[in-house]
Amino acid sequence: MGKEFPLPIYNMENQEKSLFKHNGVNYLVPFILITSCFALWGFANDITNPMVEAFSRIFRMSVTEGTLVQVAFYGGYFCMAFPAAMFIKKHSYKAGILMGLGLYATGALLFFPAKLSGTFYPFLAAYFILTCGLSFLETSANPFILSMGSEENATRRLNMAQSFNPLGSISGMFVAMFVIQANLSPMTSEERANLTKDAFESLKEQDLSVLIGPYLIIAAVIAAVFLILWFTKIPNTQTKVEDGNDGIGQTFGRLIKNKRYVWSVVAQFFYVGVQIMCWTFIIQYGKYYFMQDGMAEGEAAKQAQFFNICAMASFIVFRFICTYLMKYFKPAKMLLIFATIAFFLLYGVIFGTNGYGIYCLILVSACMSLMFPTIYGIGLKDIGRDAEIGAAGLIMSILGGSILPPLQAAIIDAGGSEHMLFGLPSVNVSFVVPLVCFAVIIWYSKKMMKSE
Repeated sequence: MGKEFPLPIYNMENQEKSLFKHNGVNYLVPFILITSCFALWGFANDITNPMVEAFSRIFRMSVTEGTLVQVAFYGGYFCMAFPAAMFIKKHSYKAGILMGLGLYATGALLFFPAKLSGTFYPFLAAYFILTCGLSFLETSANPFILSMGSEENATRRLNMAQSFNPLGSISGMFVAMFVIQANLSPMTSEERANLTKDAFESLKEQDLSVLIGPYLIIAAVIAAVFLILWFTKIPNTQTKVEDGNDGIGQTFGRLIKNKRYVWSVVAQFFYVGVQIMCWTFIIQYGKYYFMQDGMAEGEAAKQAQFFNICAMASFIVFRFICTYLMKYFKPAKMLLIFATIAFFLLYGVIFGTNGYGIYCLILVSACMSLMFPTIYGIGLKDIGRDAEIGAAGLIMSILGGSILPPLQAAIIDAGGSEHMLFGLPSVNVSFVVPLVCFAVIIWYSKKMMKSE
């Protein structure tokens, strides 16, 4: 193979080892089953992003208030990651995945009583419980995939498993666009504000009935996956600790001293934040320019969601391309190249006042395709018995998806009724926050290149 590729080749001898065999055990079937969970949490992530705009309209809220959906969603990830790690350490990766699926289904089913309440905050509680389940799933599945084969192939194997995550994501986007947004009332926020109390409550009831349907269906799908995994024998690949006195304090001590791990947690915080911002506010960005062309608010949001789907499609295609290229090039180098390209594309988003910045956002998604699993794989490299707790730290860094989007939303709202800030549309200016996030990832990738 080296003769076929005269360019600099990354660790070719090790890359020839099987992705799914280790110490005589074939992990292909467990890999396929666990990978299905990646698609399930991808669906939840990306049916949720458009709900910021949907809830804002349904409950007549500001964009900033609507981002409480993201606060609850990613707050659940943060709060449950460490308890999930302790549960997995005591039991097994499989037990963690089953617990995650159970909480995921419970949160989805709670959308029904939330709808009966007719208020916004019970939905936040349902999202929080749902994402406590996702936290269990990610804390279990990511290190499990890393352990299903040789360590030399671990990051590439995780990239391959993560390639199926955006398939679930794009399914969530299609459902958001064609099942939810297409069937919500097209009335604008201003028109809703002028309704009588009874008319507003009737319209809200109708829209919430549309919104909860997909969540009830996904709960049934999750239940089916739960049963399949329950009855399937899956080997436990956790590293056994011979020293029974090796407690949490020692584990934290080792992780904190591991600069590569600590930097990876920081980078993952900013990466998840930038991913959520780019996929959430592409809708606000596109909607602004479509409405400037005279399109109604509901139709503008639907059209913007189409571009969000295009962004996810580019993400999917480049995830597979990057997984292949990782056979030949160092992950940190690829991370640096793609983060740098994304950084400069955001200048087109900020200063593209003719609306063409939305195409730059689509290309930013392509650049983001390799980032989460690559940062994750680099962070957990060579940490052995600390993998469960280390995975929890990396999942807790998903809190960036809760903290950073409200900052961007506040900039959008700062534009007021004129939607302008510093002589630019406020939605354009808001992408300064993602710009800073990519600067951090560039810094991180340079650090990691020096340590490889």
